[in-house]
Amino acid sequence: MALQFSPMAVLPTGQTTCHDAHGREISCPGSGQDAASARRGRMDGDRFVADDPELVADALTGLVWPRDAGLAGFPMPWGEALAFAAGWARDGRFGRSDWRLPNRRELRSLVSYGAARPALPPGHPFRNVFLGWYWTATTAAPAPGYAWYVHMEGGRMFYGRKDQDCLCWPLAGDMLLPRTGQLRCFDGAGEGIACVGTGQDGELRQGAPWPSPRFEMRGEAVRDRLTGLLWARAADAARGTVAWEEALAVAAAFGEGWRLPDINELESLVDADCAFPALPAGHPFTDVGEAYWSATTSAFEHDWAHALYLHKGAVGVGVKSGRDFLVWPVCGPEII
Repeated sequence: MALQFSPMAVLPTGQTTCHDAHGREISCPGSGQDAASARRGRMDGDRFVADDPELVADALTGLVWPRDAGLAGFPMPWGEALAFAAGWARDGRFGRSDWRLPNRRELRSLVSYGAARPALPPGHPFRNVFLGWYWTATTAAPAPGYAWYVHMEGGRMFYGRKDQDCLCWPLAGDMLLPRTGQLRCFDGAGEGIACVGTGQDGELRQGAPWPSPRFEMRGEAVRDRLTGLLWARAADAARGTVAWEEALAVAAAFGEGWRLPDINELESLVDADCAFPALPAGHPFTDVGEAYWSATTSAFEHDWAHALYLHKGAVGVGVKSGRDFLVWPVCGPEII
């Protein structure tokens, strides 16, 4: 029986303009950049339903967020952030008992890469958004004494020590996007623990389950059955690191329909339970490197672009003129 997966398994980035290596705005058609893709889609407009004075429902993801992103009041360590969200659930805050700390994919789902300060969709209904780091419930597989957090000023995602202080933004609802892949739980020191009652990503595993097998071979390409995207099997199309505009050209030359992936497409490959590389165990890819260019310009600085640090699973940026990242072409998505 054929399986069908929604193209929204990967959210559009929200990017609507194109920029050259110097940051100057250019025409999008033919550029190969994120905003030129048919995947561009809308990230604003009627996405958010804010009929309740205290809550906001996201029609794209199924998630419900407090309108006020600062209700935690102050930064706190990771364990306290998990407990804070669990307290909301226990107390039935805003009439709901399903509050939790968001996993990395849930928190990133709010990010618009067409905006900065904050990196949220234009016209969003939220208030008191801190331009700094917010905790997720996902432990960092490369260093389990650390957890993933998202920077709301520009949309970066990295990991920090669990005993440092960051803000938290609880959420509720069932996520329609794919789960992160995290299956294990860890304490603040990075020791493995039983998941029951922790509220961690490894316990809740929110999101759509992955198909098994996830990947299928298509000659020298690999189809991801979770997202419908077709990836080059050899994950080093330029045979080394290149500057961003060269990466766009190399991906376009790979064949008809091929292009440089946007940052959300790249991140969709990450298995948050794995590291070095952060890809699902048993994946069929070859020549996997440490870090990859995306077609997504940084809205914070237009002469920079977003990149995926695949060994760790982090989302960062690089200056477009630097020959710092690899090229991994993508095609699609297909829907079958």
